[in-house]
Amino acid sequence: MVQSLWNASKAAQLQGGLDELVYRSNIIGEDRRVCNFGGGNTSSKTIVKDFRGREVEVMYVKGSGSDLATMKAGNFTGLRMEDIRPLFERSEMTDEDMVAYLANCMIDAKHPRASIETLLHAFLPFKHVDHTHPDAIISLCCADNGRQLAEEIFGNRFVWVPYVRPGFTLSKMIAEGVLANPNAELVLMEKHGLVTWGDTSEACYAQTIKIINEAEAYIEARVDEAKLFGGVKHEALPAEVRRAIAAEVMPTVRGAVSNEKLMILSYDDGDDVMAFVGGKDSAVLSQVGAACPDHLVHTKVVPLFVDWTPNADDVEGLKEKLAASIADYKEQYKQYFERNKHDGDKMFEAAPRVILIPGVGMINTGKSWAMSQVSGALYHRAIAVMRGATALGSFVSLSENESYNVEYWPLELYKLTLAPAEAEFSRKVAFITGGAGGIGSETARRLVSEGAHVVLADLNLEGAQKVAVEINEKYGDNRAVAVKMDVTSEEQVQAAYAEAALAYGGVDIIVNNAGLATSSPFDETSLKEWNLNMNVLGTGYFLVAREAFKMMKTQSAGGSMVFIGSKNSIYAGKNATAYSAAKALEAHLARCIAAEGGEYGIRVNTILPDAILQGSAIWNGNWRNERAAAYGIEPDQLEEYYRKRTTLLVNIYPRDIAEGVAFFASSKAEKTTGCMLTIDGGVPAAFTR
Repeated sequence: MVQSLWNASKAAQLQGGLDELVYRSNIIGEDRRVCNFGGGNTSSKTIVKDFRGREVEVMYVKGSGSDLATMKAGNFTGLRMEDIRPLFERSEMTDEDMVAYLANCMIDAKHPRASIETLLHAFLPFKHVDHTHPDAIISLCCADNGRQLAEEIFGNRFVWVPYVRPGFTLSKMIAEGVLANPNAELVLMEKHGLVTWGDTSEACYAQTIKIINEAEAYIEARVDEAKLFGGVKHEALPAEVRRAIAAEVMPTVRGAVSNEKLMILSYDDGDDVMAFVGGKDSAVLSQVGAACPDHLVHTKVVPLFVDWTPNADDVEGLKEKLAASIADYKEQYKQYFERNKHDGDKMFEAAPRVILIPGVGMINTGKSWAMSQVSGALYHRAIAVMRGATALGSFVSLSENESYNVEYWPLELYKLTLAPAEAEFSRKVAFITGGAGGIGSETARRLVSEGAHVVLADLNLEGAQKVAVEINEKYGDNRAVAVKMDVTSEEQVQAAYAEAALAYGGVDIIVNNAGLATSSPFDETSLKEWNLNMNVLGTGYFLVAREAFKMMKTQSAGGSMVFIGSKNSIYAGKNATAYSAAKALEAHLARCIAAEGGEYGIRVNTILPDAILQGSAIWNGNWRNERAAAYGIEPDQLEEYYRKRTTLLVNIYPRDIAEGVAFFASSKAEKTTGCMLTIDGGVPAAFTR
């Protein structure tokens, strides 16, 4: 059952009016069983003083493009009721006319555009109104016998409104239905949702929860778990097995869905998902249509249900099936678009947003991890609706043409225009070794600031996690993930890439940055010291680049590798034979990979920094003392020593290297590969030419 989240003590501290509306909206949106992401709307009518000091009745209603769970006062639109009420006398009104009219009713031009369903709230003669999309209610409204069952549940307390797209007509139908029924306590919108009301915000919210729970109790009494979705056809593979399979196939999926625009992927194996993908009827049921019109922009009309028998030994077969199924889905979507398009319509990416795999789970796609999560969250709601609807009768949805008209509805598409513009590294995933260090962490911040998602790989997992937390707090959930990885371990490198694939679907940029440094006269250089440098700076860079190369080839979307070399890659550093030789190896390894990667669009470039003391674990260890000794100075004199030996008389900082990485990884360098860029302030002995 849905629990009331109303906190009386917290509500008592609010200033009333708009503050209470914000609070009510937030707790409605907090439980996605009550309202979808981005869907539903709430309102309150109150008296305010206008710019002339006159008291006027104003309705505050959710603004277009916001989400109830997170919206603030600035996301609501205030409209003068005296201007809106005369519209009830009209017999019809187009969407365009309605939007234009409501713009003139706003008390503040800086408010967002009013919700599509503003008139639904305005025409109802109640102070507080909620429109929500509860799982239980939509289950009822999407059952073929829903209206008859509603009579059993609610008697004569409800108004049933047949499906009509939101706007003037639906708003007037609802108001007329409520006015004609003095017993009405709620409105059931066929294939759409619920409308409730109250004299206070608390009463309105309480009514919403009460009605949902009446419907849920009725449904749950009729659910037979053994027969859900036709009974079990495929058992879920063990959690570790299915997650390993998902990690292995996600780069294939990412490549298949990204031929128009790159997509970020996410994986979901929740209990409800596993039950649904394993159901006997699910392949057919999933193709009936969307569970709610609000889902369509984010999930498309139907998901891709992959016809595969779960078998941990048939991962290659699954990859082939996925590639073929995604190609077929895109072709079917193009045909759907052609059958239903209007003049001026531009087709969205044809790739599926939801991919269902028996035994494995659900893969979601989107322009960002957050948007892929929206698609996934909405399909959780669709599963809940189908669960309830099939327990009551048969699940029904919109016609194909109406589904298209909602998916490409200008008023719905307007919401998408409110999203921030995409940046240079939007839709890109960067894998950064040494992610906890100065250069690695600064590079991560730089790339994320322009839209990237980053995987921070480091032996120092705690340090990498700290950087990831900082990034996520600033830029949003899961923009960065941390993984523990020793670059010299083939198994750990492969496992880290599997985690990257499971987190985002693949990689587009790698920054080969993990490092160490030692200093000894050549004749005192031990085999252990030599091997240490070669293992980390040679073998480690090889392993990291090789696994990235494989993944980038699978994705068929090109890629960029940036190696963090050193001035010593081309300069014979005194008392640093092992380090300098390994750094020279890195630079030539990068050129070799560049030569092979060109045909796949994989670019490989190298940055040659020098003397970056800030935030460096290397420079905070013995290396500082060793280099100071090599130059005959004190350790605290190193920074000034390095500054003075540059032709530009400058020190080099991690952010300078991060800028170099951003350049090489960006579209500005899309025709550059096999290049070495010095960022050292100008050390003549290390000039590349």
